Amino acid sequence: MVELADNRPRWRQVHEIIRERIRSGHYQPGTRIPSVIQLQEEFGIATATGQKVMRALRADGLIYTEPGMGSFVVEQLPEEPGD
Repeated sequence: MVELADNRPRWRQVHEIIRERIRSGHYQPGTRIPSVIQLQEEFGIATATGQKVMRALRADGLIYTEPGMGSFVVEQLPEEPGD
């Protein structure tokens, strides 16, 4: 299980980790990212926290969700602020 800092919101930390995995190519465009349940297992977070992470990743334009199929990395990643 990934250890998270106590002094920052857990959802932000998980969001940053998954965002970095997407940006670094660990999760390739078009591939499925871990589900909320998988995030719970990996990071020891609550369901609501995992859902908040997914909402933030969608708001960032990094993923899209297909009901019944999962969440996937977008084909064209948006530019990072400052790029």
